[in-house]
Amino acid sequence: MSPDHHRKFTESTLVVASHNPGKVREIAELLEPFGIAVRSAAELGLAEPVETGASFAANAELKARSAAQAGLPALADDSGLVVAALGGEPGIHSARWAGAEKNFGKAMQRIEDALKDQARRGNTDRRAHFACVLALAWPDGHVESFGGVVRGKLVWPPRGDKGFGYDPMFVADGHDVTFGEMEPKAKHKISHRANAFRKMVDACFRA
Repeated sequence: MSPDHHRKFTESTLVVASHNPGKVREIAELLEPFGIAVRSAAELGLAEPVETGASFAANAELKARSAAQAGLPALADDSGLVVAALGGEPGIHSARWAGAEKNFGKAMQRIEDALKDQARRGNTDRRAHFACVLALAWPDGHVESFGGVVRGKLVWPPRGDKGFGYDPMFVADGHDVTFGEMEPKAKHKISHRANAFRKMVDACFRA
């Protein structure tokens, strides 16, 4: 699709269709240069739809469309950690691995246990990537979607408290600090979300 065919974002307020404060904060920081007011789904009392999609793209779209029904354009992100040795798990179930109490310490331990189990069988592959799809939906049902990835490897024990989710165990290729140790500005330059975000900005936010 040529850039001219993307719908331009002209509104002043955007709903971030997430109940994850870390994710809302990260997206708000990325949108800051455009002077767009960001509201979160939680703030507006919007329910979290059940993520029934079989891919990051399907789930991002589902969440964005659901939030846009409130009458404002909505941006949703579906993202997760894809671990090579675990056949792509946790993937679209990344948040689910943390349980209802969103305990990512437990989720990281679960990944490490599974990797140790693989290592006992001779598979010592610790490669992983974060994948993200951003879907921007308007109240009329129009949706634009953009994807991004960042590749790296998993370390143990987890390090740093700057990120969220699985960040403390992920080291991006070419770096020696985890996303949990990395300053937000540095992470925003290379993260999966930043990669998807750049594509969306070029298509929908730049005049």
